[in-house]
Amino acid sequence: MDGEVLVLNSDYEPLHVCNVRRALALVHLGKAEVLHAEDRLVRTTGVDWPSPTVLKLRHHVRRPLPQLRLSRRSVFARDNYQCQYCGTCGRDLTIDHVVPKRLGGGATWENLVACCRRCNSKKGDKILEKSGMRLRREPRRPRYVPYISLAKYVAGRKNAIWREYLPPMPGLSD
Repeated sequence: MDGEVLVLNSDYEPLHVCNVRRALALVHLGKAEVLHAEDRLVRTTGVDWPSPTVLKLRHHVRRPLPQLRLSRRSVFARDNYQCQYCGTCGRDLTIDHVVPKRLGGGATWENLVACCRRCNSKKGDKILEKSGMRLRREPRRPRYVPYISLAKYVAGRKNAIWREYLPPMPGLSD
């Protein structure tokens, strides 16, 4: 029972991403209904269930507005796992301070970018002008704050079914 399931509030707002086991428990208890399911079946002791991919809760859950936390995963997700200097895609990335820490550059959304190891070594502890490098895109704090983590949101936007329920985020490419 592997896989991830998008859980929507009763007003179709994305709330959470859970595993298939938890999703089936919510359906079995009558707390959610399946909106989309895969063709494969999940076998339980009594019943075979279609493997859900999107659930909608039957009752509305009130949640406070989420705070978007600055983290490595969030910066990588914002930059779409792409080096902001050369454009290399991949998971072997580091975080680069556009303005180095020693020159007063802090850990902010506007100063951190995803960077490959080669470009990070090339730039070193210099400002952009002295390194001769240019950013592909100006780093900014994302405007839309999803209830689910930014990394799950970006991964979910690649899923055709989930994309119907995840609002577009300006500045992120699909």
